[in-house]
Amino acid sequence: MPFTSVSKPMFDFDATLPLMAVQFLLLTAIMNVVFYKPLMKAIEDRSEYIRLNEAEARERLAKSEALAQQYQQELAETRKQYQATIAAAQADAQKRSAQMIAEAQQEAQAQREQAQRELDQQKQEAMQALEQQVDSLSRQILDKLLAGVSR
Repeated sequence: MPFTSVSKPMFDFDATLPLMAVQFLLLTAIMNVVFYKPLMKAIEDRSEYIRLNEAEARERLAKSEALAQQYQQELAETRKQYQATIAAAQADAQKRSAQMIAEAQQEAQAQREQAQRELDQQKQEAMQALEQQVDSLSRQILDKLLAGVSR
């Protein structure tokens, strides 16, 4: 069979084409109502939910950063107070130790002075006792000399 070259049109423009167009438009309208609108609504709702969560997260982040900064400031202030308290305690301890050393030195000086007075008193008593013994011995010697000369 030989090839005959008969050209057929690519589309037949008969009653099926408008019917197909109507079916396509009907299917698009039904898909839009049944599928696309609920899907778009769900996507929009999800987008709104994400936006709200992002805004809330940013707000919470800002609050937490503010709190962190406040805590940092309070910590720095507490450290300053702590250091001031330690410095005051060290100064007080040094003052007290200096005062105790001064009191101990005064007490030691008073004890040395008391010991010196007691030594001076004992020396005085010893000198008086020696003077009495010297006087007594001098009389005995004088009495013996006078007794030896009068014989």
